[in-house]
Amino acid sequence: MLMVVGLGNPGPRYATTRHNAGFMVVDLLADDLGITLDRTREQALTGQGLVGNNRVLLVKPQTYMNNSGQAVAPLARWYGIAPEAILVIHDDLDLAPGRLRLRRGGSSGGHRGLQSIITHLGTTAVPRLKIGIGRPPLGQNVIDYVLKPFSEGDWELIRPVLLEAARAARFLLEGGSMDEAMNRFNH
Repeated sequence: MLMVVGLGNPGPRYATTRHNAGFMVVDLLADDLGITLDRTREQALTGQGLVGNNRVLLVKPQTYMNNSGQAVAPLARWYGIAPEAILVIHDDLDLAPGRLRLRRGGSSGGHRGLQSIITHLGTTAVPRLKIGIGRPPLGQNVIDYVLKPFSEGDWELIRPVLLEAARAARFLLEGGSMDEAMNRFNH
């Protein structure tokens, strides 16, 4: 089984915020694959389906961003999914809006949701797909920035990258290699 985890914060207040880019991609992927996220398990909304011969688990932790590992690690253990078979999709301040980056693993880069997952799984070898949201304007607090909805101008840059991120995740779920995915989708 393969797991795709979109990071975000639960509830309508956060639905269109920068920090919920991961949730948005999982929702797009679920629609594309015909998977309904209608089950709650281990503090997460989940949905299962098949992509080719691969069983797939889509996950949206409901723990709030900074505690995402509290949902992801128990799900991985329950389903017997190795960290290398988990794709975590999240926002990234260090990438400009409209850019995305796939990585095999590494540090959290200061992203607290990803750090929670790394801590709870006990490894940095967790593949991730980062959605660029850019840095806040000078003088604006980072927390306020990530919890603020995208502006109209931002949506013009973000919509296409969210769709591209869903295509990248599907490519991996269909058996594409990480090397090929990085060559094809990183920009």
